[in-house]
Amino acid sequence: MGADQDARMRDPFAGPAAEVRAALLRRITATGALGDPAWRAAFAEVPRHLFVPYYYVSTFAGYERLWSGDSDPNRRERWLRGAYADGPLATRVRDGELVSSSSQPSLMARMLDALEVRDGHSVLEIGAGTGYNAALLAHRLGDSYVTTVDLDPEITESARSHLAAAGYHPTVITGDGARGCPGRAPFDRVIATCALPSVPQSWLPQCRPGGLVLAPLANGLVLLRVRDADHAEGHFLHTPAFFVPLRGGGPVRTAIPHVGGLPRRVAGSELFRFLLTLTAGSLDPHEALSLWQREQRPERERFGATVSGGRQWVWLDDPEGPYAWPLDVPGDAGR
Repeated sequence: MGADQDARMRDPFAGPAAEVRAALLRRITATGALGDPAWRAAFAEVPRHLFVPYYYVSTFAGYERLWSGDSDPNRRERWLRGAYADGPLATRVRDGELVSSSSQPSLMARMLDALEVRDGHSVLEIGAGTGYNAALLAHRLGDSYVTTVDLDPEITESARSHLAAAGYHPTVITGDGARGCPGRAPFDRVIATCALPSVPQSWLPQCRPGGLVLAPLANGLVLLRVRDADHAEGHFLHTPAFFVPLRGGGPVRTAIPHVGGLPRRVAGSELFRFLLTLTAGSLDPHEALSLWQREQRPERERFGATVSGGRQWVWLDDPEGPYAWPLDVPGDAGR
């Protein structure tokens, strides 16, 4: 018996976890995600509870910690069921601020589906988190094809430990994700699991031509096709997304501008709030409302982003059309 298999068999929660993991898989599959049977197998077999031996639940008084070693069996059961709930889990809190989390599994599934990976593809993950997403990638592609990077050495150390406990050994690197990982390039896919102010230009030359970059931007997910080291372009996915910001990456467009004076039904619209965050600094809320109404409440898929020649901009319908707004890029004068 191999050391990895032996470690998994020593897991005292393996039996009860299998049942709740199967229920989670059914819930995710019901959303329409996991069209690829290989991803279904990954979610069916990778034990998420090994990646979240503890996590924090928000309460009126702050955060409550649930963990696998609690002496109270009812609290241990709460921890295990929570580990397989289809929701994000706060895994690191410092001074009352969330600094790391495990993403909602159904969102992870939709992102992994969107990557369109094939056997032999190499993937760079920005934001190691608990290591769970890297384990799913390693299950699908193999350890040697997966690299995950995080700036925080505590996060990479615990991710590496969780991965080993589950029997996976992708490359885990402590470093600035905004710089990518040139020593492991080229990559076929880059996936970020942290919110960004813009797409780091350094990622493009680390991708093979035709590669994909999937990144959270302005409460959405943009999927870019890389043409070459200087150019990538693509649309936003239908899915909304909220992630912890990339540390050291600059301010992220997630705050909603003041919407006083706008109709409540409009100000509360999730799609309108996406437009507000996407165009922050370029349109005020009333200008954004006029555009939104004129264009008949555009869905996320009508928006896109372009990275070209050191410039970046987001747009509606056409990258060279009348509706385009610059993204803040260091040293970039805008568009």
